[in-house]
Amino acid sequence: MSSVLLGAILIFLARMTDISMGTLRQIMIIRGYKKKGAMIGFFEILIWAIAVSRVITQLGNVYNLLAFAAGFAAGNFLGSLIEEKIALGYVFACVVPKSRSKDLAEKFREAGFGVTSIKGTGLEGPRTLYNIVFQRKDMQRFIDILKKHDKEAFYTIMDVRSESGGFIRSVAKKK
Repeated sequence: MSSVLLGAILIFLARMTDISMGTLRQIMIIRGYKKKGAMIGFFEILIWAIAVSRVITQLGNVYNLLAFAAGFAAGNFLGSLIEEKIALGYVFACVVPKSRSKDLAEKFREAGFGVTSIKGTGLEGPRTLYNIVFQRKDMQRFIDILKKHDKEAFYTIMDVRSESGGFIRSVAKKK
């Protein structure tokens, strides 16, 4: 029984690892790191082949099947947690402040964010829009500043495929 349980645990761990790697591989490729993505994919499929061969050669072992499925689920969860922690790439935020003061742009600039102001017209008349491109790892800092200084601002955040020029700080200012 102990070898059956050990086998199921190893299948679970292998599956959790290969699915987590698959999540990272996809992110690397989408963010333009094709070589790193390919390298991760190589090891991902090796681990997958080992796990699936173990399950297929012992189809009657329900523990292996359950471990394979549970490892898949756990790998998706773990992969998304890892992706949040490494936060590769940049995002673009468009902010429409509720208040008509220029303080919000200055607060972002004081924190090291580059801000481009654009005049627009909305339902309630003239508005200033702020466009900000920043590293994904600074997302929480961005949201904290926004919520602290204008809780009712409207904002959208989108992934950036590529960027060039302009002001994008490389390290968040600590305040």
